[in-house]
Amino acid sequence: MSHPHLPTTQSAVLAIEAVAARHGREVRAEHDIGRDRTFAGLVDDGRGGEFDAIPHEALLEFGGRPATTVRLFTHDEVVVTVEGIAFDVQRDSVPAFLNSVWSGLVHVKARTFPPSTTMIVTVPGEPTYRERVGVRDLTPWIAGLIR
Repeated sequence: MSHPHLPTTQSAVLAIEAVAARHGREVRAEHDIGRDRTFAGLVDDGRGGEFDAIPHEALLEFGGRPATTVRLFTHDEVVVTVEGIAFDVQRDSVPAFLNSVWSGLVHVKARTFPPSTTMIVTVPGEPTYRERVGVRDLTPWIAGLIR
């Protein structure tokens, strides 16, 4: 499925805030801007430390259950954490991923043998996102989704 292109951290933050507003989620955002405040400023890019733009990273925390955070890094890297389970999501897919989480398109698959538990997020038109859930990671919200 084609998603709108989100070329910058700021464009991604605005798109994510719009999805949060549709779901009635409160958003708290922290922005780190500049080479002295971001991870990108610590990495040598092979061009003598020169970047095309000012590095911008953001951390967004959302109210309500499931506990959700989004960490946007400068180089199109995004980590979405749902109840302590971290997913690597493409920047353009983050709004659709969050929409799926908050719309209930999440379930947890548990197997008896060999024992394993996996959180599965279904995003329409994309492959499903799967992450292992450890025994210590089980929260009441995650346990309520086990099939």
